[in-house]
Amino acid sequence: MPQLTIQTNCKIDDIDTLCREASSAVANILSKPESYVMVLVQAEQSMYFAGSNDPTAFLQLKSLGLPENKTAEFSQALCTLVESQLGISPARTYIEFSSPERHLWGWDNRTF
Repeated sequence: MPQLTIQTNCKIDDIDTLCREASSAVANILSKPESYVMVLVQAEQSMYFAGSNDPTAFLQLKSLGLPENKTAEFSQALCTLVESQLGISPARTYIEFSSPERHLWGWDNRTF
């Protein structure tokens, strides 16, 4: 059930490509089937980081059983994705990782 949210103040010309690349990247870094991955992109948001509205991004990656000892590796992979797809520097990207408890994530009329 990995879910990745990408919020940015940038205009994105090809959101479909970004979503496909992000979905594949999340499945790969978490070693989970892509059939469970959801990607949400919110472009052209009002965002300031370090006192400026230069291109910036905020990502949230949620996944059941997210291994905390691999968040640095995940951060590098996601920053690389954002930089290659959107041209946003890793220094202007924040990422929040979370691992909800199974009973707090619903899908298909039940919880995990």
